[in-house]
Amino acid sequence: MPKIKTVYTCQNCNYQSSQWVGQCPQCHEWNSFIEDVVAVSSGSRLGSRAGKSSAAATPVQLSKISTKNIKRLSSNISEFDRVLGGGFVPGQVVLLAGEPGIGKSTLLTDIAKSFGDKKILYVAGEESADQIKIRAERMNYPAENLYMLQESGVEQIISAIETTEDIALVIVDSVQTIYSEDIAGISGSLPQVRGCTQLITIAAKRTGVPVVLVGHVNKEGVVAGPKVLEHIVDTILYLEGDAQHMFRMLRTTKNRFGPVSEVGIFEMQEKGMKEVKNPSELFLEEHVAGTSGSCVTVVMEGYRPLLFEVQALTVRTSFGYPRRTASGLNANRLQVLVATIEKRTGIDLSGHDIYLNVAGGFKINEYAADLAVCLAVISSIKDLPMKEKSVVYGEVGLNGEVRRVSHTEKRAKEAKKLGFETIISPETAKSLNEAVSKALSKGYNLNSGKRIKQTIKQTTENKRNTPVKAV
Repeated sequence: MPKIKTVYTCQNCNYQSSQWVGQCPQCHEWNSFIEDVVAVSSGSRLGSRAGKSSAAATPVQLSKISTKNIKRLSSNISEFDRVLGGGFVPGQVVLLAGEPGIGKSTLLTDIAKSFGDKKILYVAGEESADQIKIRAERMNYPAENLYMLQESGVEQIISAIETTEDIALVIVDSVQTIYSEDIAGISGSLPQVRGCTQLITIAAKRTGVPVVLVGHVNKEGVVAGPKVLEHIVDTILYLEGDAQHMFRMLRTTKNRFGPVSEVGIFEMQEKGMKEVKNPSELFLEEHVAGTSGSCVTVVMEGYRPLLFEVQALTVRTSFGYPRRTASGLNANRLQVLVATIEKRTGIDLSGHDIYLNVAGGFKINEYAADLAVCLAVISSIKDLPMKEKSVVYGEVGLNGEVRRVSHTEKRAKEAKKLGFETIISPETAKSLNEAVSKALSKGYNLNSGKRIKQTIKQTTENKRNTPVKAV
């Protein structure tokens, strides 16, 4: 096992020192040193110079390396395998990150349950064996293949991985509870988290056993979050979702053995996580047609089209400054779209509070939902519902134009599969005014309304400018 030593690294120029210094001798930056850890070989550099021979590494031609013997280990959960790219790769180190209480331990217990007779080593650093047993009984999991190890020392954990036979998967819950006596700092500190992860990664590559590390995400994402470990592990998975809702989304930001754009949808239930194979239909299950302020859009989560309901509510403001509140959408983006609506359609929103919500508790980061947000706001302010069985997607520019988005064929195919007949997209509406005319019911037309206003204004101005005849 390689040894770990503590060093101090300059955040500005990466200069390393054996002790902390106030000013970097290389870049002359003040207070830029942070405590870090590095792995060193068991033999010292001085000893090798003195004449001790060391085995030289031999380069291998890449074309002679065969990948036929590499077989992925399926978790038997299709949504989880989708995110991994087909299953676990031997020796793969996966970091499962998420906020406390989001369901990381529950998801991993479901994975252990789905492995059947394959042996799972569960390293419990936060929970006792009794607590895990209670969770397993609640999930109707006999846990005959689950072997518990209540240990926080990384050396003992690696020893158990190497000595236990026929291990299919190792789960470490969580990474900030393990520590090494050779590393300075308490468990959960930056040197301990990085150093112990490096040691476990080396052991996983050597034994070929895949390892799942659980990491909590704090507000800064520094100590226990994936930002500290993203260059060490092979795959980083985020478990996201609103704690007040039952849906969870598993997405990846790094994957050396698969795509980084796939997502998995799960539903939190009393007996564990249940995979959602048709999320679009489930998200629209409670959609009420014929109500104003409601618009259905298609959002791409990786290569997967998902249908969401965007809800808007506009009411007269009681204060001098109207409120703009968004749940599931960037509030700054809502401000930009509201300004575009006022400028390009002539609808006055300055006296109304606007509340926007993405049903289901999910967050939309794609600009393809711009047109749906605009139409939902206009539908609410005019109290006119959308046309039945219509779906909307497209990016809205500052000039009021509707811009094209990616994967239009997949979006349209998913919408038609769920029974939507009218698709309002950049291909069918080139401007926001045209989209409003096609989307709202009762034949509402913004352009005709603007022409009426212009006619009234011109008539009023002509009357004012008409000279009065002398009697």
